[in-house]
Amino acid sequence: MSAYQQINTVLFDLDGTLLDSAPDLAQAVNQTLTAMGKATFPEEQVKGWVGNGANVLLKRALSGSTDISADICADELQQAHQLFKQHYAACLSEKSVLYPDVRMTLISLKQVGYKLAIVTNKPGQYMAPILSAYGLTGLFDLVVAGDCLAVRKPDPAPLLHACEVLGSKIEETLMVGDSKNDILAAKAANMAVAGLTYGYNYGEDIRLSEPDLVLDNISELLNSLACNVNA
Repeated sequence: MSAYQQINTVLFDLDGTLLDSAPDLAQAVNQTLTAMGKATFPEEQVKGWVGNGANVLLKRALSGSTDISADICADELQQAHQLFKQHYAACLSEKSVLYPDVRMTLISLKQVGYKLAIVTNKPGQYMAPILSAYGLTGLFDLVVAGDCLAVRKPDPAPLLHACEVLGSKIEETLMVGDSKNDILAAKAANMAVAGLTYGYNYGEDIRLSEPDLVLDNISELLNSLACNVNA
């Protein structure tokens, strides 16, 4: 019998968990920097800046580092935001790909009655186009985007909000993510959490954040939840 048999709701992060979005994010970031007359960065470096929302991503890009510079002025950041929105909206599904077995796993969970939600730090304006582009429309009961509330992960509020809207108990909910932000948010919410070994976690092993489950492939959820679906 699965230790997670009581789970009936699964919350998923998006970037680095369901979608490898770094190629398109890096392209939009570099197009933004070029338009501002600034140096660009390799995709792998930009990938290490993803996970805390567009505002932090752009601050890191303008700083050229994970450590945000105190010299970034409000006007410069506003300009970067406007440019980034234009560039990312134009390329958000050009090079990004779903990770292996994502769609099959989501469909399998949905078919056996799990409530599914996305809880992401990505701004809401991108969510419908992304879900449509990757054939995920209709699979989620709720999307909590990064601008839905005043705070983002690692604050637990977005996860608790999802449970409230879905009518799900915390002890019956599992968070699935690739970043320590997901693990910290779930732990602060007293929620079970699965950490994926791939994705964007600032170069750190997800095990260091001590998730309840560690998964190399998202399809392993099907066995962990004992939902009687053939993977």
